Amino acid sequence: MKLKSQPRPPKARPTRGPTRARAAAASRGAGRQARRPGVPFRRRVGARLPSIRRLIAVVGAVAIAAVLVALLNGPWMLVTEVGWAGDRYTAADDLRDTLETQRGASLLAVDTDALQKEIERLPSVERASVRAGIGGRLEATVDEREVAFLWETPVWRYLGAADGTLFAREAESSELGAEVEGLPRIEDERSTTGLLEVGDVIPDGLLRTALRVTALDPALLGSDESRVSVQLDDEFGFRLLASEEGWEVALGVYGIDPRETATQADDRLDRQIAAVRTLFATHPEDGVGWVDVRNPGKVYFRAKG
Repeated sequence: MKLKSQPRPPKARPTRGPTRARAAAASRGAGRQARRPGVPFRRRVGARLPSIRRLIAVVGAVAIAAVLVALLNGPWMLVTEVGWAGDRYTAADDLRDTLETQRGASLLAVDTDALQKEIERLPSVERASVRAGIGGRLEATVDEREVAFLWETPVWRYLGAADGTLFAREAESSELGAEVEGLPRIEDERSTTGLLEVGDVIPDGLLRTALRVTALDPALLGSDESRVSVQLDDEFGFRLLASEEGWEVALGVYGIDPRETATQADDRLDRQIAAVRTLFATHPEDGVGWVDVRNPGKVYFRAKG
């Protein structure tokens, strides 16, 4: 039996374009793992690690901070010396004690405002300034109160300011300085004078009368005395003493009674002055030893001898 001849199968046409490329790629990477889609591994790792510039900046900042700490804590930035200027009546120990508390501290950490306020609390200081120098020196400059009067006791001579504050003292027996020789002087012989201390304040009324009495012109009393001194004691209060003519006048206590106003005190003193002037007009002062005008309406006097 004769078989029929079969037609040949058609030849496969070659694949064109991307299809062929994909097929070739698939055949070549059939055994390889597929690449991970998204950001490449190198970029992902690089994003997590700090850049070189950032590392340099951080290291530089740390180095600068270390240098600053070393400068602040170095011996050239510490208080190694203290000093002061402008003091005459202020005790050097008080200034030294205040400034010495900062020795060894950093100059930049010193609170100069607090030190200034502490120094200004001293009785003799009107104003103060404190400066910390780069060389390790801490220095204070003080402006002291002006002396307005001298309040003298049997032991001490106190220097008083215009507001009545006793801001310094010296021995009563010491020689008067030329700068205070012409100031008002009140000799306080009361029993309470031993309690006076630097920093105490003379009451307004008492000081006001004391200053007016010390400024009294003896001519207003009808006296030929060139100058009268003022004493204060427990029994007679204010007393005027004439060293040349040898008489004393008792005026009484002022500035103690809160019921007496300044106007009433001035009026009483004016009447006392007038009473003494009337007495000396009728009795020569060189023959008068003691006058009591505590009550200006009723004057008592005693002749010398």
